[in-house]
Formats: sequence, C-alpha cells, structure tokens
Amino acid sequence: MEVPIRIIGIDPGLRRTGWGIVETLGNSLRFVASGTVTSDAKADLASRLCQLHEGLSAVIHGHRPDEAAVEQTFVNKDAVATLKLGQARGIALLVPALAGLPVAEYAPNAVKKAVIGVGHGEKKQIHMMVKVLMPKAHFETDDAADALAIAICHTHHRQSATARAALAVR
Repeated sequence: MEVPIRIIGIDPGLRRTGWGIVETLGNSLRFVASGTVTSDAKADLASRLCQLHEGLSAVIHGHRPDEAAVEQTFVNKDAVATLKLGQARGIALLVPALAGLPVAEYAPNAVKKAVIGVGHGEKKQIHMMVKVLMPKAHFETDDAADALAIAICHTHHRQSATARAALAVR
C-alpha cells in the first residue's frame, strides 16, 4: 500500500524565503500549506541568516515533510546580491538536510517547464497553473507560490532523482 509523500519546496531569498508543502500519492497532488519566512532587513547578515534558519526549522518541525526541493540560484549582474542569495540558499539546503530529509535542486527553467510546460514564462502563468493543479492552494506572496511550483516540480522528477541517488550509493 502506498503512503502519501509530503514535499516541501523552498524558494530561497535573503529578504523572503518562500515555502510550500504538497502531498503526492501516485498521480494525485494535494496542497498542504504555504508561507514565507522573512528576515529583518535592518539586521546584520548573520542575524538575518539565523532568522531564516529558525523560520524554516519551525516549518519543517511543524509540517514534517519527507523530502525537500530547493530552487537553484541564477547568476545576475550584481555580484554582491548573488552572493547574499547564495548564502540564503545555503540555509535553504542546510535546514532540511539537518532534519534528515533528502534535498533535490532544480533550475528555475526546470520548475517552469514542469508547471507550465515551457522553460520560460511569467510569474503570473506559474501562479495560475499552481491554482489549476491544486485548486485549494492559497499563497499570500509570490515567494510562496514559487515554492509550491518547486514542490510540484519535485513531484514530477522525484522518482528519477531517487533512482539516481540509489545508483550513486552503489
């Protein structure tokens, strides 16, 4: 008998880190929860990273996901902003790993392709398709909607990711 798999998708950001949790069983997909962890923009970097760590830890402790998926960063023209995003992404990878969850990573284009069918698209399209795939889903921020899209992407790719991980252990 199959059991539902609970997946947390994480959209990392230093100001706002979105999270979204879905359950998958076979081909079915069910919305569980979503939200955003924020950090105090006036605080120093280390304090902000602590805030993200504490917030994500509370979400994982409260919702008990089985697997995690994190969006990979893209490199932009502002090296300082890219570095800060990378540090926030490190927290997004670390928290589920510390909780013992397998963590998958997906490029933004892979997330878009899994949700809207093409590798390039606007946020509005992603949000609309998240609602189509999970009519009961609700999200208050773009970051939470993006995190749900990352979780959905993982539901599409998790079997191949699990198989790759098993082969790597051999």
